[in-house]
Amino acid sequence: MARLVITGSSGFVGRHVVRHLVERGHEVHCINRSRVKNTGTITCHSVNLLTQSDALTGLIKEIRPQKLLHLAWSVDPGNFWNSRINLDWIAATLNLYRAFVSAGGKRIVLAGTSAEYGWSKANTSNPLDELKSEKMPTTLYGESKYTLFKVLTSAASLDNISLASGRIFFLYGPYEKPGRLVSDAIINLLQNRTMETTLGTQSYDFMHVDDAANALATLLDSPFNGAVNIASGSDQPLSTILQIIGSQIGRSNLFQFGARPISDVTPDRLAASVARLRNEIQFKSKFDLVTGLADTITWWRTELEKSL
Repeated sequence: MARLVITGSSGFVGRHVVRHLVERGHEVHCINRSRVKNTGTITCHSVNLLTQSDALTGLIKEIRPQKLLHLAWSVDPGNFWNSRINLDWIAATLNLYRAFVSAGGKRIVLAGTSAEYGWSKANTSNPLDELKSEKMPTTLYGESKYTLFKVLTSAASLDNISLASGRIFFLYGPYEKPGRLVSDAIINLLQNRTMETTLGTQSYDFMHVDDAANALATLLDSPFNGAVNIASGSDQPLSTILQIIGSQIGRSNLFQFGARPISDVTPDRLAASVARLRNEIQFKSKFDLVTGLADTITWWRTELEKSL
């Protein structure tokens, strides 16, 4: 059991991680921008990491956490890749790091991203590997995450801090916002609407969010230092993912494949090597793609029924 702080606990990934941390017996302190009601063994604090640096420093000093899981970031679908708010998050994360170290903290896990890798065809022809693949981000978001990882890795070695980063690939599951592939596909089909798509030949690694959350909790409790891919280890063509959704809902005919062009900057393949995740972190996923999508469809059915 450890006293820990998690930022972004009300987000898509964070709300799932909190449950796993509680199940592991930790004393969990959540820091969110808006007030979240305390529940059971979870203590919630309202601080805006981007604008209340002094308040954050005081809060961390008061909590004195041993561990920190930093998930908070601005990732609104379609708008975050090259937003200048990424620069604000660099500054906020550095302030959070200093506060944590000053309060005696010892273990940090950052939420990284697959966008830290170079997405050129040459680099993505094989599964992206934490050590072997190039890190040449093509977006401000990816550059910001990778820069933080490098800077804080160096700082952590000086401060005797254990630090890891979970490079998250593509996620889906309960509480995902509309505007992303899986959520949009499920919503459209459940509401009997057509959906225009590309041919779906791009092959990406999709992981159920609860598996990703459990992997991050496992990483936080491990002694591992460095970067580790948070992914399923099995990339599939987007058309296959959509066909599974269509088959499970019974409305595959509503997809209009080829109605939208594939962008010139879209990688043909984004696969992940998960040798580190499986062998060094010793994590195994609960869901495969079929069971994970079924779970997500069930959740969306309930959510849409609530709005009727």
